[in-house]
Formats: sequence, C-alpha cells, structure tokens
Amino acid sequence: MKKNMGNADRVVRLLVAAVIAVLYFTHTITGTLGIVLLVLAGVFVLTSLISFCPLYTLVGMNTCPAKKA
Repeated sequence: MKKNMGNADRVVRLLVAAVIAVLYFTHTITGTLGIVLLVLAGVFVLTSLISFCPLYTLVGMNTCPAKKA
C-alpha cells in the first residue's frame, strides 16, 4: 500500500478518535450512535497508524507530501 495521508491528516484523525472514545466511555454518547461512532474512531486510528485511507484511493485524494527527487 502506498501512503496517501499526510501528518496533519493523521493527527486530526487521532484527535477525533480520542474525543469520540472519551465521549463514549463517559456515557455522553450511547446506544447505536455511540457504537457506530466508536467503530468509526477505530477505523480512524487504524488508517492513521498505517497512513493509508482506502476512501482516498477511490476519490483520487492524496494528502501525503510529494517526495523530492
């Protein structure tokens, strides 16, 4: 897999995932919405760790800075 996520994108995703996790475990968000958001947070963490987002590939996006030759 070719990296397609930049550092800023990865940090934002990790922060959003952390906020969702805190809201879920403090019972601010509950029920089906809480579970769906927790799964989304897990996806955000996973994609941030591997620096690859399959959705970006589908839409042709790339936030990873170009390497200098």
